Amino acid sequence: MLMKNILSQDSTSLSFEFFPPKTPHGWEKLFENIAELAPRKPSSVSVTYGAGGTTRTQTNELVLRIHRETGITVVPHQTCVGATTAEVQAILTEYQQAGIKNVLALRGDKPQNDANWHAPADGFEHAIDLVRFIRHKFPHMSIGVAGFPEGHPEMPNRLLEIEYLKQKVDAGADYIVTQLFFDNHDFYDFCQRCELAGIHVPIIAGVMPLRSRQGMARMAELAAGARFPAALLSQVYSAANEQEVERIGIDWATEQVCDLLANKVRGVHFYTLNSAAATNEIFARLGLDR
Repeated sequence: MLMKNILSQDSTSLSFEFFPPKTPHGWEKLFENIAELAPRKPSSVSVTYGAGGTTRTQTNELVLRIHRETGITVVPHQTCVGATTAEVQAILTEYQQAGIKNVLALRGDKPQNDANWHAPADGFEHAIDLVRFIRHKFPHMSIGVAGFPEGHPEMPNRLLEIEYLKQKVDAGADYIVTQLFFDNHDFYDFCQRCELAGIHVPIIAGVMPLRSRQGMARMAELAAGARFPAALLSQVYSAANEQEVERIGIDWATEQVCDLLANKVRGVHFYTLNSAAATNEIFARLGLDR
């Protein structure tokens, strides 16, 4: 089903994100977790693309396997850093022939330690170039793009950031999926600024339950960063062990989702880290079984 049609329905879209594992055991564990989450009847699941396209083959395999074996609507990530138009066209043609009708169009992370990096002559410089290409070559696909409630890491000018996002929507994007955030006020403010800029497509809120102090440190180091509210930090710093940190993370995310649903957001996207446990618990607490 097309994401733009899913998001036009009255009910809030609830979706999950997975990434390609690096080992055979990881693949086995991932599908065990997908099997656990499938009864939750998500509106869709997405599959990430490694930095610089490093997991291209694994992403394609995972997308096609989920599509074949579960029947759940799959939204593959498609980055354009380092990719040629021919490579992207070949991948999306394979998806289209398999019956996959959605894609999340992203620039992707530039190669590290290469300050002079430029896109290949037959490639894409920015995500908007990828959006235009997909809309032209695959006009029937539903296209999503990324949004950053806490600000894009490479764009300190917040006015230009929203203007560039509007340009992607005007180029053919049907909806926006946000990076993770821990303060819902950041998300609501982002939505209001989009509205003021003339962006009227559905915006899906990205939520990731905190699972450990180490995980918190990794989130802070990511290119997009993550802002941790003082109230959350206070609880994490006071936790006696990692099990308590995980409980705090699930509690916090549950409150976030409860508030988002009360405010009738168009969708909530769960960054699962390939584990069913936290997402399952949030669904159970909030009675989200469909």
